Amino acid sequence: MADDLQPEDAKLVTLARSARGRTGAAEGAAVRDTDGRTYLAATVDLPSLKLSALQAAVAAAVSSGVEGLEAAAIVSAADAVEADGLAAVRDLAASAPVHLAGPDGTLRATV
Repeated sequence: MADDLQPEDAKLVTLARSARGRTGAAEGAAVRDTDGRTYLAATVDLPSLKLSALQAAVAAAVSSGVEGLEAAAIVSAADAVEADGLAAVRDLAASAPVHLAGPDGTLRATV
């Protein structure tokens, strides 16, 4: 599991796993803002709208008025954090850690 993370970051992985599991989506993501609030989302794959889970979580945060992020986590079978989602996080936080975990919650990388 995400035992190598600080408790608040491990919580992000747990929330991302729950978003993925609840919807059956390819990915789940969670972000924490600078006030400690969390926002989570799953992959959006509609004919007219496609967002990675990380993009959707950042969009949820921004639509709630967030101006900065402390950290993010994505749960995915992918080997790397996808570029567009990472760019969305970087729009709000140049150096916030982005944790990539596998579907079982095992930490794979931190960007």
